[in-house]
Amino acid sequence: MPAKRKYKDSVFTSLFKDKKRLLELYNAIEGTSYKDPNMININTLDGVLFPNRQNDISFTIGGKLVVLIEHQSSINENMPLRFLIYVSKVYEKIIDPKSIYKQNLIKIPRPEFIVLYNGVDKYPKEKILKLSEAFEQIGIKKAPELELSVRVLNINKGHNPKLEQRSKNLAGYSAFVAKVREFQSSGTSLKEAIEKAVVYCIDKGILRDYLKQNSSEVVNMLSTEFNLKDALAVRYEEGIEEGEARGEARGEIKGMKKLLALLERGIPLSEAKRRLGLSRNYAVR
Repeated sequence: MPAKRKYKDSVFTSLFKDKKRLLELYNAIEGTSYKDPNMININTLDGVLFPNRQNDISFTIGGKLVVLIEHQSSINENMPLRFLIYVSKVYEKIIDPKSIYKQNLIKIPRPEFIVLYNGVDKYPKEKILKLSEAFEQIGIKKAPELELSVRVLNINKGHNPKLEQRSKNLAGYSAFVAKVREFQSSGTSLKEAIEKAVVYCIDKGILRDYLKQNSSEVVNMLSTEFNLKDALAVRYEEGIEEGEARGEARGEIKGMKKLLALLERGIPLSEAKRRLGLSRNYAVR
C-alpha cells in the first residue's frame, strides 16, 4: 500500500505542476520565450513554506532556480526570510555536498523568488519585498552584506491584465477563483459555489480540459483551501506571537490544530466547529 501523502496539492500546484502549463506561466511572468517543457526540473520541497498544504513550486530552468508560490491570505512580510530558509534547503538537495569543499568555484543556479497573490485584501499589482527590511541596522548606512528580493504579483482577475494575456492558464485560474467567490457571495454554500464555478468554466472554455479531468479533486482541494483560509488565515500562520505575549496561545494553538485536522479531512467548517463544541460565531482572531 502506498504511503499516505502528508502534504496535499492546492489547486494552483495541481494545475501548474504540469510542465507545459508551468513553462507558459514562467514565460508570461519573466517575458522569456522558452519552448521545451523538458528544460524544467521540478524540485519542490514538502512542508517548508506552508504547513500541510503544497502552495509552492520550485524548479530549475535555464540556469535559474525559481521558487514560485500562490498566496491567498494576507501577504506575510516575512516571506523573504522564509524564502532564504527554503532556498538553502533546495541547494542542499540539488548540489553534491562534497563539491562545496573543492577548491574550484562551483556554479549554482541563480535564484528567483515569485509570489502570486490571490487574496481578497487590497494589494498593489506588483510589490518587491526585501530581506534587508528585517535587519536590525540602526546607525548602519552601508548596503547589507546579504539581500533577497521577492517579487509579489497580484493575480486577482483584472489586476495584471498584461500578465493574464500572456498566460491563458493563469487567466483561467484567476477567473475560476473569482467565479467561486462570486457564487459564494450570493449566499451559496462553498461546496456548491465551487461546483457551479467548475460547470460555468467548463461551459465557457475556461481551463476546460483540466477541470473536466479533475473536477472532483478540484472541489475537494478548493473546499479545504477556502475552509483553512477562513478558519486560520493570518492568526494561525502569522499571529501566534501576539497570543504568546498575552499567555493565551497554548490553548488556542491546541484547539486550532484539532480544527485544522478536521478541515484537512474535508469536513466543512461549520461541522468541525460543532464537533469541537465551538459556537457558530467562533472565529480565529
